[in-house]
Amino acid sequence: MSPTSPIVVRVARRFAASPERVFDAWLDPRMAARFLYATANGRMQRVEIDARVGGGYVIVETREDGDAAHYGRYLEIDRPRRLVFTLSLDPAADGDRITVEIAPIGSGCELRLTHEMAAEYAPYAQRTEAGWQHILASLAEQLSHAPH
Repeated sequence: MSPTSPIVVRVARRFAASPERVFDAWLDPRMAARFLYATANGRMQRVEIDARVGGGYVIVETREDGDAAHYGRYLEIDRPRRLVFTLSLDPAADGDRITVEIAPIGSGCELRLTHEMAAEYAPYAQRTEAGWQHILASLAEQLSHAPH
């Protein structure tokens, strides 16, 4: 791998929910506020989602060490199979590329998430993987409580 090749982090999780419910949770501001970039001790301050290709999102949570802001743009929206968006902590930056792919399995589905980040962030790959595992676990918990 050359020094300029992106670092790729992959995580997967099965859900006892339809592909449509899992997909829609990523684009519903009320639902996203409960799992996307949310932490146990944080307080969600702002969730804005413009769910269209070229649209963007802003998610801001107040945490012990200050506000954590996440920004991005939607590159692909193919409900309920594929969602591609960017992720940045700086609204002016292009950000990392996140691909969410959802496949039906029985009465539920499997979600595969791929996070492509700049090579300079290689030291954060393990932490990034753990963060996405936490986000997907939170999503599973929220879907188990949400009405169908």
